Amino acid sequence: MQPVLEVYAPDGFALWPVAEVESSGFLPLSGELSPAEVGSAVMRVASCNDIDPDGDRPPRPADALDSFLHGLLTFDNLFAAGGLRVTDNSTGVTFLPGCCDGLEDWRDWHEFIDNGSLLGFGHDPVSPVAERFGDTVRLTVNAEQSDSPVIELSVAELCNLLAGAERDLADFLTLAADWASRHLPGHCALVTAALARVVDLPAPPIPPVA
Repeated sequence: MQPVLEVYAPDGFALWPVAEVESSGFLPLSGELSPAEVGSAVMRVASCNDIDPDGDRPPRPADALDSFLHGLLTFDNLFAAGGLRVTDNSTGVTFLPGCCDGLEDWRDWHEFIDNGSLLGFGHDPVSPVAERFGDTVRLTVNAEQSDSPVIELSVAELCNLLAGAERDLADFLTLAADWASRHLPGHCALVTAALARVVDLPAPPIPPVA
């Protein structure tokens, strides 16, 4: 199980260095990312929330960097396209986040374990679904297909996987704080706090600027 962000080609993005991505896909988040991959992750989360202000939010700044980060730093409820990806290494079956999934919802998996209610991540044409049958969890890659591939595991295994995913997210946050101190020194604390809110984990200490 890996926390992942849905990413696209950077398309001329120049506010900070990002990794080259040829097509859409998922970027696993962990403490093992390169600086350019961290830049891609921060860019993607910021772009998910790069929406013109309305209501009580302050107007968008004129500066290009401040403008791009405005939604990330001012929205109360942040969104990050992605979620948790589960791969069965014995069969090669991969359970991907769906269209209605977001990385900010990853703790829904804990609620699923506690109450056993069906957990859906998308809708037609692809509907990933998690179901619990006693001590067994079944992950259906696409509930719209009667012959969809599935992954079956125990509740205990899923708990262990979730603990690992949480460690990956915490390690990513530590890496992102260091990255922001170098690439966004004027926004480091706010960006780190926003990323921590996205994944619902405590913000790591802000490293001193070298």
